[in-house]
Amino acid sequence: MARRDLESGGGRTKNNRTEGNYTAHESSNLYEADTHWTSWLVPVFVVANIAVFVISMYINNCPKNNLGPQGGCVAKFLGRFSFEPMQENPLLGPSSSTLTKMGALRWDNVVNGHQGWRLVTCIWLHAGIIHLLANMLSLVFIGIRLEQQFGFVRIGVIYLVSGFGGSVLSCLFIRDHTSVGASGALFGLLGAMLSELITNWTIYSNKAMALLTLLVIIVINLGIGILPHVDNFAHIGGFLVGFLLGFILLPRPQFGWLEQRRLPAGVRLKSKYKAYQYVLWVVSLVLLTAGLTIALVMLFRGEKGYDHCHWCRYLTCVPTSKWECSNSS
Repeated sequence: MARRDLESGGGRTKNNRTEGNYTAHESSNLYEADTHWTSWLVPVFVVANIAVFVISMYINNCPKNNLGPQGGCVAKFLGRFSFEPMQENPLLGPSSSTLTKMGALRWDNVVNGHQGWRLVTCIWLHAGIIHLLANMLSLVFIGIRLEQQFGFVRIGVIYLVSGFGGSVLSCLFIRDHTSVGASGALFGLLGAMLSELITNWTIYSNKAMALLTLLVIIVINLGIGILPHVDNFAHIGGFLVGFLLGFILLPRPQFGWLEQRRLPAGVRLKSKYKAYQYVLWVVSLVLLTAGLTIALVMLFRGEKGYDHCHWCRYLTCVPTSKWECSNSS
């Protein structure tokens, strides 16, 4: 950790003004200046995802295993690391059978095959190099900043639990398709950014602009998910889990609590957090626990999500004259 965490005792500034004389902008800057951790977990996640993709391509061995009529392997000069024919995988990656072998998410394997571990392994797999690069660039831009501000433990928990939550919701609604990717975990980080902004609202300057910018990014990304062949349920599930975890794991202490050593003798704040932060913490914990429990029970009982939410099919694909949706199962 590069500098001392504010939560462990409070930082120091050059002047000696007390809490009441600080502006919101100065308070926000103090938090950002002193709460700085060295980011190492996010780079490890990036390396791990790349390594798993390389292994999947090694196992796939297109020149040896692709004997179908789809055409030759792409980039044959790569040998056994060459990609599947574009007709089978336009994202430049391994075959769906290889992904399934390595732990891709499929409803039948999870429920009937009792392979619940796929709910976790699928977030480390990617359908192709294009898929991998898009997700890893997003992880670097979003994850490193969050890890620097909040440390590897909290960001690691949000990433992994959000990815798991996205897998659960995806598997609950989509039965006939293979699903892989870290998108659910990435949307969890976006959700955590939104709830962090809300729960720590008082310390930020330019609040409206920050909220509007984040909401636009979230809406655009979720909007892309209504295109065919995109698993928006993983996005939505990861986002909701990350949003709730942000209220649980990312509240910042009151500014005055951090600076209480500089207050007059005998003046101490009774609470580390504001009342609304405690309320959001409790409500989020209850909703997260109940939501994951109910979803898992429904999943392993073999229930279809669409039986309880007929209109939810439009959350992942909206049929138009240009394309049809095949997620109605």
